Amino acid sequence: MLRIAVPNKGSLSGPAADMLHEAGYRQRRESKELRIVDPVNEVEFFYLRPRDIAIYVSSGRLDIGITGRDLLIDSGAGAEEILALGFARSTFRYAAKPGTAGGIGDLNGRTIATSYEGIVAKHLADNGIDASVVHLDGAVETAIELGVAEVIADVVETGTSLRNAGLEPFGEPIMTSEAIVVRRTGADAEDPKVQRFLRRLQGVLVARTYVMMDYDCRVEQLEKAVALTPGLESPTVSPLHNEGWVAVRAMVPAKDAQRIMDDLYAIGARAILTTAIHACRL
Repeated sequence: MLRIAVPNKGSLSGPAADMLHEAGYRQRRESKELRIVDPVNEVEFFYLRPRDIAIYVSSGRLDIGITGRDLLIDSGAGAEEILALGFARSTFRYAAKPGTAGGIGDLNGRTIATSYEGIVAKHLADNGIDASVVHLDGAVETAIELGVAEVIADVVETGTSLRNAGLEPFGEPIMTSEAIVVRRTGADAEDPKVQRFLRRLQGVLVARTYVMMDYDCRVEQLEKAVALTPGLESPTVSPLHNEGWVAVRAMVPAKDAQRIMDDLYAIGARAILTTAIHACRL
């Protein structure tokens, strides 16, 4: 069986379980379950702390895992990203009291507090910065007020927590992160069990990104309509019983669906429908 590590809690847990369910995999019913077997799909899931997943995968005990890009890099484990999943997006940045730092060059000789020591140490080394890094678990916003550090490095989403602590981000982002699938560095890239799992997740990503659009249009407007809905390969076009009309079907980006419907209507298309895609293979 394919052995897969899944986040057991936190912001990664729920969306990861939802995606796996959409991909057709059995998921746990209670949060206390640490391991479940899906015999139909020949998969065994292990529910682990997100921070530990890259380490388990790098050991070879588990085949692949779902974790955050930030957690993979911070762990320093011998694992690599093989698929980005598009949820749990975040930006990792430095922050300090307003006016005390403007860029990474201002960090020389400073003390930086963070829960992601591996990421920060690597970023400083890559940029030739000599600074001290203090590891703190949990929220680090109070580290400056309490005199533990002069700068912090943390995940920034809306920036509300930083503003409430009297801090502001500065410089370029250290990195952007999202949920990813990881495997052991050097593992067989063509493992058919892993490839099947990835195809299922890719199918979910496509199904979430696109909708199916159907509409009728006059033959003389078909080229304009096809330009609006080119599909992935090309749209399906079928003649209607009424001469001079055709039915068109194509996948379109969900975020653009309403605008495309407006444009189709403007050139004379009618009976324009969109339907959700529940599963897909490209």
